[in-house]
Amino acid sequence: MPNAHSINKLNARHLLAIADLNRPEIDSLLDLAENYLDLSVQKDRHNDVLAGKTLINLFFENSTRTEKSFELAARRLGADVINMVMAQSSAAKGETLLDTATTLNAMNPDLLVVRHGASGAPSLLSQKVSCAVINAGDGAHEHPTQALLDALTLRANLGQIDGLRIAICGDILHSRVARSNVQLLNILGAEVRLVGPPTLLPTDADQWGVDVFHDMETGLEGCDVIMMLRLQLERMGGSFVPSKREYFHFYGLDRKKLAYAKPGALVMHPGPMNRGVEISSDIADDPDISLITKQVASGVAMRMAILHALSLRGGDDE
Repeated sequence: MPNAHSINKLNARHLLAIADLNRPEIDSLLDLAENYLDLSVQKDRHNDVLAGKTLINLFFENSTRTEKSFELAARRLGADVINMVMAQSSAAKGETLLDTATTLNAMNPDLLVVRHGASGAPSLLSQKVSCAVINAGDGAHEHPTQALLDALTLRANLGQIDGLRIAICGDILHSRVARSNVQLLNILGAEVRLVGPPTLLPTDADQWGVDVFHDMETGLEGCDVIMMLRLQLERMGGSFVPSKREYFHFYGLDRKKLAYAKPGALVMHPGPMNRGVEISSDIADDPDISLITKQVASGVAMRMAILHALSLRGGDDE
């Protein structure tokens, strides 16, 4: 079990964005999470830092991977967990977000994990509830815990992130994962590239501290890591790509495009994957190349570390 005295508690009460963390806090979280990658440490029955505390998963958007990851992380730290199915809740009947906050306050939880389709919704809730709030994805804004687990996966498999050349490819425009990863990887010293068609890149991407490319061949040149993103068709109101088939031809990761990167380059994907649209199955399922299943394993460890660190605040801000 990790020694609580060796863990830096977070300055911020909530985890809403990567900007809430400074470099020492990020390093401390990654150190703690690396410890939790050990399943024997994860499942240590004496590791009950959240005993007596309650975590509520408040997911207005479906996400089996993230929700269950937080649930498992909290339970392994001894917390009670409530999963609120918002599609069947009062919110689906017209209750406002602020009314939901009032209801949650009456339940007196200690931790609230929020996923919402509107950018800024977790931040708004954090101003209205008395517990710590963790952003599990808000609109196209941020997904800080995904970026942290991606960093953990990289550090555990490559040793360090500083100096790595990392290409984030595909639907950057609609991706909260990309926004959080760009911020975090820049802080950790990586060279970040964005690769995608002009229609799927934000107009201000050149101001993100990255290099922007519109073709895979030059964008992947010399890259150590390729992070593919899901084509988020449900967020597209217009015609952003001609067809899935044409998109894969130009921007889907296959063996030919992988060869543009540095020999031995590794591949990531936050999931869920559209096989044959943004990535071919033979790459996604190749254990010598793909870190995708390791990202899922890292998710529980990283979220245990985040919950553990937030719990150290105790009643500081009560």
